Amino acid sequence: MSVGIVLLVHMALDRAEQVARFWAKAGCPVVIHVDRCVSKTDYNQFVSNVSDIPEIDFSRRFRCEWGTWGIVAATRTASAQMLDRYAHVRHVYLASGACLPLRPVEQLQSYLDNNPRTDFIESVTTADVPWTIGGLDIERFNFSFPFAWKSQRFLFDRYVALQRKMGRRRKIPEGLVPHMGSQWWCLTRQTLSSILNDPQQREINRYFRRVWIPDESYFQTMVRRHSEQIESRSLTLSKFDFQGKPHIFYDDHLQLLRRSDCFVARKIWPHADRLYHEFLSDRAVEAHQTEPSPGKIDRVFSKAVERRTRGRPGLYMHSRFPREDWENGITAEPFTVFQGFSELFEDFENWLSQTIGHPVHGHLFAKDRVHFADGQNSLNGALTDSATLRDYDPTGFLTNLIWNTRGEQQCFQFGPNDNQAVNWRIAKDPNATVWIISGAWAVPLFRSGQNFGDVRKEAARLQRIESAHIDVLQSLWTKARVRIWTLADFVENPMEPLQLILDDIGPMSDHRLSEAPKMVNLRGFGQFLQNLKNQGMQPYLMGDFPIHQLPELDMQEPTRPYLVK
Repeated sequence: MSVGIVLLVHMALDRAEQVARFWAKAGCPVVIHVDRCVSKTDYNQFVSNVSDIPEIDFSRRFRCEWGTWGIVAATRTASAQMLDRYAHVRHVYLASGACLPLRPVEQLQSYLDNNPRTDFIESVTTADVPWTIGGLDIERFNFSFPFAWKSQRFLFDRYVALQRKMGRRRKIPEGLVPHMGSQWWCLTRQTLSSILNDPQQREINRYFRRVWIPDESYFQTMVRRHSEQIESRSLTLSKFDFQGKPHIFYDDHLQLLRRSDCFVARKIWPHADRLYHEFLSDRAVEAHQTEPSPGKIDRVFSKAVERRTRGRPGLYMHSRFPREDWENGITAEPFTVFQGFSELFEDFENWLSQTIGHPVHGHLFAKDRVHFADGQNSLNGALTDSATLRDYDPTGFLTNLIWNTRGEQQCFQFGPNDNQAVNWRIAKDPNATVWIISGAWAVPLFRSGQNFGDVRKEAARLQRIESAHIDVLQSLWTKARVRIWTLADFVENPMEPLQLILDDIGPMSDHRLSEAPKMVNLRGFGQFLQNLKNQGMQPYLMGDFPIHQLPELDMQEPTRPYLVK
């Protein structure tokens, strides 16, 4: 008894010749179908090259366009020729010209001898497979597909849309339950003969001529009708990516293919010289039999697909960069944003840096420049302090900053005077922690000594900006951790929120915070807010700040005056 090989070839005829010779040399008859799209000259040369091997035959040629009936017709014809000419064949193995045997043929024959009545073919219902691509599951059996998906895409899409609109449902031949699976199978002579000679074959073939991708459903459905024992898996290792395209194996996949213990693998790159040399060379037959186990390398493929589709958190790829929310995490690591702290406390960045033990940036999105920690003009990854370069892509600047400084939590200041283009990006980032003292932007205005008319105008502008920012942070789509204090609430008891912030950023020493950073002089600030009200502006973001000076805010240092007209 023997196994016969049916090869479907459409390209790389030199590699197909190598594989056919390998099968034939091991005593397996080979029937080759060459796509009719291959030129007659190349076909004749191929036939001539293997004419010295009597175990290699060629079948009638069909045009095998992807997703059409031609592939099934070619498989049926070549399989029938195999059964007619080689009576000793007990199993027929379907492979392509891009398939490569991974184990000695003797092991495959021995394996099939131990399973003489078993059909190895993946055969599952559409409801049980997660890998149908293109939105056509049961529709591929209910609709008619007279147009090729690749060469007649416009007509294909329009005709599908028309059938959906009309609610069309084709009648499935009686006794058939549509199944799907891998195109590559190994069937017993009895099952394959029953499929090819089914008494309803004219009706069934006519039905499948208009099914989409029938090579993945014809034999998979028919085997359920005729097989006595089905092993719903393929002996051929074939992996597909998230778009339904087959993975291609290259020379550096040699060890991966060996670990799979599968008998055949596809799809092999035609120029993978090392793979063809290693697997088609003469090798001693191993004494033990190993069950094919593609699951051994499934984890590798799963990680590869995840890396391709999701990438690494905070690292943007060309395949996902233009698509909003396609990133795998907006930023790479946690970071902290302070709003209003540098306005309320003197030299807040240096105090915080000394307290937590690593640098703290100023206003990274200030209009004049990027205020890196310690006055640096550049940072990891060649990030410069140029506001022009930063504003070309502010969100890209932020994600690059976090990625380039992995291992060190970044802290920076933000405010309504800064570039607001990153508001939504920060709000939707679960890595972000935002601490806000609302209304603190008024403190520099209070101390500016500018004309009060200009101060009032600027205060109204900044309040509108900060109010919009807070609305973003309080939206339903916000994933950042946000804590907001009004200026009045914060200055009443600054030690508690400061301790909370330090505990959140990193591990603290055993003793609790005993001294806060130096707060700016706020004497007269309550009257300043009242003056804004008197001029027709409502400074509501500061909270209920008293007009008369609080005792704990009674500073020794006088403030600069401002002019009220």
